Amino acid sequence: MSTQDTEVLIVGAGQAGVAMSEHLTGRGVPHLVLERHRIAERWRTERWDSLVANGPAWHDRFPGMEFADVGPDGFATKEQVADYLAAYAERFDAPIRTGVEVTAVRKNEGRPGFTAETSIGTMQARYVVAATGPFQKPVIPAVVPEGSGLTQMHSSSYRNPGQLSEGGVLVVGAGSSGVQIAAELQDAGRQTYLAVGPHDRPPRSYRGRDFVWWLGVLNKWEASAPPQGAEHVTIAVSGARGGHTVDFRDLAHSGITLVGRANSFQDGVMHFGADLVENIARGDANYLALLDEADEYIARNGLDMPEEPEARHLGASPDCVEHPLRELDLAAAGVNSIVWATGFSVDYGWLHADAFDENGKPVHQRGVSAEPGVYFLGLPWQSRRGSSFIWGVWHDAKYLADHIAIQRDYSAYRPSVPPTAGDAAARPVSASVGA
Repeated sequence: MSTQDTEVLIVGAGQAGVAMSEHLTGRGVPHLVLERHRIAERWRTERWDSLVANGPAWHDRFPGMEFADVGPDGFATKEQVADYLAAYAERFDAPIRTGVEVTAVRKNEGRPGFTAETSIGTMQARYVVAATGPFQKPVIPAVVPEGSGLTQMHSSSYRNPGQLSEGGVLVVGAGSSGVQIAAELQDAGRQTYLAVGPHDRPPRSYRGRDFVWWLGVLNKWEASAPPQGAEHVTIAVSGARGGHTVDFRDLAHSGITLVGRANSFQDGVMHFGADLVENIARGDANYLALLDEADEYIARNGLDMPEEPEARHLGASPDCVEHPLRELDLAAAGVNSIVWATGFSVDYGWLHADAFDENGKPVHQRGVSAEPGVYFLGLPWQSRRGSSFIWGVWHDAKYLADHIAIQRDYSAYRPSVPPTAGDAAARPVSASVGA
């Protein structure tokens, strides 16, 4: 066990940590990246087996390197994403030490910097970058007690249908994870119920362009804050099976029963909210609004792009939406498992700094913490809508690297002629401007 000094300590070697290391390397800033497992470990072991990226390979990557084994319009598997990040780090010989856990980081008293306690000893750093990302602590709402007899797991623990108990499954959450897991379970012959909350539902593609392109040209990736009331709205989009638009009508026609939000559980009965129709309608409105903006953009710029009127044909509402279930006796319905696709919360228990609000969330401006010397990277909406995506975190890392470089320049400044104690008293007072 030893003490090691470094200028910048980066905690986490996922996409955020790798991007941060690249920009610091380019500026010649000494740094060290510590990762408790392997590079991009969450992509490898905290995702289900069939997961692919939700954006095409030409878009969901760092600017400096393409995927070697995925076509530009293809969707990388989780293993391909992890291998890509590891290969990217190797390109510039990123100073990453894997298998090292950071247990505590504390601000030094009476001197600059921070002391980090790790599984390999104590380290000193002038700056600390928390690059652990937004997917730290799985959130399972306290709805169904553990002793209910049901198999319950978070989507981050789900791997494949064979992992669950025999019988039907209730999937809670209508974002990308929830809809893909529900479709996989139904295809595997499981009777599946999907609890649908508020969501955005963009088209996978429209008039020959993927939705990520449309969000780019319509300047939606650069939005600095979510619309009021939509801070936690999920996005229902899928790269599975070569990429397709998520349509809850199609899911229902495949045999999945759509229900409202899972609100409470009592005596074996799950009670659902009365919001299913509204949530589906708002998702449709979001979908159609993007088509309207795309059509307007094409007309305004005089572009020759194929029309796609069929994209606006939504079809009839399925019976489960017209007559939604308000409650379900899980045992009577043969449902023995619940998969909670309900997101994550942050966990910075290791970082002891005045950088958080009363709810434990980082207080920052574009990742620059309220605590001088502490930085956050990889957070949703850190600077823009795209901040938590692979390409978005790369641009946020550049901003933080610039900020650190500027602070280092200030710290390194020394007056050419150091002032003495008597200088101020001996110096004549200048006349005021305008006197």
